[in-house]
Amino acid sequence: MKVAIFFGSKSDKETMRKAADVLAEFGVEYKAFVISAHRAGALLKKTVEEVEKDGFEVIIAGAGLAAALPGVIAGETILPVIGVPLECVSEKSNGLGGMDALLSIVQMPPQIPVATVGINNARNAGYLAVQVLAIKYPELREKLLAFRKKLADDAAASGLDVKF
Repeated sequence: MKVAIFFGSKSDKETMRKAADVLAEFGVEYKAFVISAHRAGALLKKTVEEVEKDGFEVIIAGAGLAAALPGVIAGETILPVIGVPLECVSEKSNGLGGMDALLSIVQMPPQIPVATVGINNARNAGYLAVQVLAIKYPELREKLLAFRKKLADDAAASGLDVKF
């Protein structure tokens, strides 16, 4: 069970760490790469090929602004790619709050899909990767079922005795 996490800039590290945290919580091995689709296309292609050869089964890719990274990766592999649109918060930001990245990732051309989570929601990308892997790995499926049961139990318990 291995997931590769890609993001285009070191400034995205803290947001993308949330996906890694979820994977670690479920005991899923991961490796992270900082590679820009625009600035290092040849390196990205080579790294995606290595990820496939090394037995990774899902890729999570976070990107902001034009957000090409998830789509470029999806064009280079048949592994499932989960895109995380990132809000750009630098002084050079365009002020679109990540909507540009969301639309870039979700509007992939036909035949090359990228599963897409909400803006900055790398945690959900981690959970989705776990769900994909749980189809194949029974022990991970059991962990995920237990996690979901706890979520439901906690939600039920929190709504039973509300005080104002």
